[in-house]
Amino acid sequence: MSRTNFDTLLEAGCHFGHLKRKWNPAMAPYIFMERNGIHIIDLHKTVAKVDEAAEALKQIAKSGKKVLFVATKKQAKQVVAEKAQSVNMPYVIERWPGGMLTNFPTIRKAVKKMATIDKLTNDGTYSNLSKREVLQISRQRAKLDKTLGSIADLTRLPSALFVIDVMKENIAVREANRLGIPVFGIVDTNSDPTNVDFVIPANDDATKSVEVILDACCAAMQEGLEERKAEKIDMEAAGEAPANKGKKKSAKARLDKSDEEAINAAKAAAFIKEDEEA
Repeated sequence: MSRTNFDTLLEAGCHFGHLKRKWNPAMAPYIFMERNGIHIIDLHKTVAKVDEAAEALKQIAKSGKKVLFVATKKQAKQVVAEKAQSVNMPYVIERWPGGMLTNFPTIRKAVKKMATIDKLTNDGTYSNLSKREVLQISRQRAKLDKTLGSIADLTRLPSALFVIDVMKENIAVREANRLGIPVFGIVDTNSDPTNVDFVIPANDDATKSVEVILDACCAAMQEGLEERKAEKIDMEAAGEAPANKGKKKSAKARLDKSDEEAINAAKAAAFIKEDEEA
């Protein structure tokens, strides 16, 4: 059974393309006709492509891998954030940080910096700092959270990228292509589909259009996650799951409280110095 249908896509306005003079010839196979100078997308092909993409995303979710959603255009931000959170997937809705995929270790360092600042907050180090120092660190934490907070749980490169408007997010698409990461994308008539592995021809400017397509894809991913959970429960019931060996003890000796406070104070000073240099 199809995950969406012609009428649903039609009501959402998925069929509206761009002006004829702005079209990309590579999108010709997905264009049904021209009307009043605007290209109309063939929704029968959109339905087929949504099903194809949804099935692939379901398998990725079922295998326990991550899909990174990318949408920095205003009308798609909120929808993408909500849908990605519903399936516990990372997302980027602010400016795409250049090198996020090709220079992933550096991005992870910035994410770890957020965790370090949080630790300073919880262990009482803030009480030994001046108001100015606390304010500087707090500002740095807020800045990092705005751009990287939504990918804090992404500890390794994603297995796929889901992009809204491949033309606007061309840097993200190029990075994924360079690393061989599959790209799923909602592609409008003015965009180039050649760099997208799973093309979903549709209007990428209307919030309703994006929402309908994401509904179908995220529903499939949710199915994959539930199947994975069910299989895990069955394996544990059958006694096939590996026995818990307990937590490994740390090889390093615990630091004295005074030493730990000194280290935390040094870290706080480093954050303040870095903020001033920036």
